[in-house]
Amino acid sequence: MTKRKDDSPRLPFDPNRVRGVEVPPATDSTISVSQLSNLIKGAIARAFPSDVRVMGELSNISRPAGGHIYFTLKDAASEVRCVMWRSSVQSLKFDLAEGMEVVATGSVDVYEPRGQYQLYVRRMSPVGVGALDLAFQQLKEKLSKEGLFDSDRKRSLPAHPQTIAVVTSPTGAAVKDILQTIERRYPRVRVLLFGVRVQGDGAAGEIADAIRRINHSCESLGGVDVMIVGRGGGSLEDLWAFNEEVVARAIHASKIPIVSAVGHEVDFTMADFVADVRAATPTAAAELVVPMLTDVLGEIGSIEHRLRQAIRRRIEAARLRLTSVERSPWFRDPLGQVRRVFQRIDELLGRLRLAASRRIHRARSRIHDLEVRFSHARPIVQLSRRRERIAKLERRLERAMESDMRRRAVRARRVELALSSASPKRLVGILRARLESIECNMRRAMHRLIADDRARAQSVERDCRRRATSKS
Repeated sequence: MTKRKDDSPRLPFDPNRVRGVEVPPATDSTISVSQLSNLIKGAIARAFPSDVRVMGELSNISRPAGGHIYFTLKDAASEVRCVMWRSSVQSLKFDLAEGMEVVATGSVDVYEPRGQYQLYVRRMSPVGVGALDLAFQQLKEKLSKEGLFDSDRKRSLPAHPQTIAVVTSPTGAAVKDILQTIERRYPRVRVLLFGVRVQGDGAAGEIADAIRRINHSCESLGGVDVMIVGRGGGSLEDLWAFNEEVVARAIHASKIPIVSAVGHEVDFTMADFVADVRAATPTAAAELVVPMLTDVLGEIGSIEHRLRQAIRRRIEAARLRLTSVERSPWFRDPLGQVRRVFQRIDELLGRLRLAASRRIHRARSRIHDLEVRFSHARPIVQLSRRRERIAKLERRLERAMESDMRRRAVRARRVELALSSASPKRLVGILRARLESIECNMRRAMHRLIADDRARAQSVERDCRRRATSKS
């Protein structure tokens, strides 16, 4: 901030000295808030020059949708609110970050609705490093994280291009160096010149647009094999168009290999990092994209020599093969060879018939064995076996029941005789009735078992007949 030139002593504050502000009569010293703000605003306007350079640390950065930036500049003891309008923000070459030390240039004024003074910033530069250098490093770090510099995405240049597109200024020295170098080294190539501005406002947009148009119109242009994008040397400000993000992204999106040729050998731009190949100068770029015609002709001669040798080797191999064919028995006696083949075929057919007959015989024997085994397992045989078993069980059951009944009758008679001797007529009647009940129950149980066995046998018989019917 500049010092006041007037070193005269300050007078007491008098509102009447402030121009353009209505003040109350001298007898009444009371003023409104708005009047106080206007007084302070006028005093600040007279006390400060139109341009004030303030150094401090950025904090509380806010970027609303309107494009303006609101932030605070602070040091160890104080802070001041700052505003940077969108028209000034567009001229910034670097991104603002919390804690960054900057020098802000602008004017001091009062924001009346809040009654606070603010610094309205028009220009800003970082402390300790140039704005362009900082912007370059910030963009380089951003694009590197996105993978635009990855080596695995870079393409190799065609060995013998047919068409080369050159994006540069049509009046600069770079285009002359490129065209002269290509004409000297490889005059048979077709060169398409796309003239653009290479420095100043709007140059980056023209360069990026030319790269996109060449890719879009590649087929209508008859095909483009490689593209040279660049300019001659200059200061960092002169080369800045090739450091813009729009140019870097256009180079990354290009389907055509791009050679970056910006400035001198010591100059590096963002285009150099993104391009498929970086050339130190425009002349070096022309030398990279086209070979020497004499080298191409020498390579063609070498290929022709190797081709002649390969043809001779093929002819010699074919001659040796023809000699071998002429000496072969098939060539000297083809009919005899065919007859021997027929004889071999007859022998193989005889062996095949014999093997087939033996295999059929073995199959028939196996089928016969299976039929014998299955005959014992037929449903009718199984059913007859089950019937015989049921009949045997019925006979055994009947014999067992008859034997048990005889034993019980004998026992009952013994008991009856024993009781009759003691004259227990009542007890004998009870035992006789119980015996008759037991006999009746046993008969019913025997008939029920026999009926269940017969029903089970009939069910098995029906299943066997149904299976036999389904198989037939």
